Amino acid sequence: MKGAATHIVDDDPAVRDALQWLLRSRDVPSQTWDSAERFLAFASRDVCGCLLLDVRMPGMSGIELFDRLRALQCRLPVIFLTGHGDVPMAVQALKDGAFDFIEKPYDDNLLVDKVLAAIEHDAKRCARDGAIQLLQQRLALLTQREHEVMQRILAGKLNKVIADELDIAMRTVEVHRSHIFEKMQVRSAVELSQALGMLGDAPNSRSGS
Repeated sequence: MKGAATHIVDDDPAVRDALQWLLRSRDVPSQTWDSAERFLAFASRDVCGCLLLDVRMPGMSGIELFDRLRALQCRLPVIFLTGHGDVPMAVQALKDGAFDFIEKPYDDNLLVDKVLAAIEHDAKRCARDGAIQLLQQRLALLTQREHEVMQRILAGKLNKVIADELDIAMRTVEVHRSHIFEKMQVRSAVELSQALGMLGDAPNSRSGS
């Protein structure tokens, strides 16, 4: 995943510099962008951190960028910087999933506190995404037969029952069970079930090979 940072998108260089200096004073890494279009070219689903976004800019507005990011499934928390007349738009953006908005002129400490809250929120999301990606990679290591055995393990079936259903020897089921636990890096059926709980129906979505 791309390194977590606060991305500042504002067409005013003085505002960008002031915000970057403010965040640096609290040891918050940041990157600046002079237009919504430039940030959009960079953005992807795996960007982590948060976005400080001006509402009114030449070309693509902050609201338009927010809508485009949602369409790209980029879940970076967005904090809007708004003038008084932009508050209704910012409130609507909150309803649409924005993290927060700050009205200009803003209180420095309040702004940084909200940025830190957004970064913490996103760190949990990125950690969860990373864990899910790792589980999917482990699932991809399982063979077709191991998927079939795993589904029955998750259903709480005994080795003998699994052997009867798949028409294989019970010793073969035991070997498959061992390989499944090793590949999934779990020690028990309970741990396996807990790990796969994050994936919903993912174990059944792959036929194996």
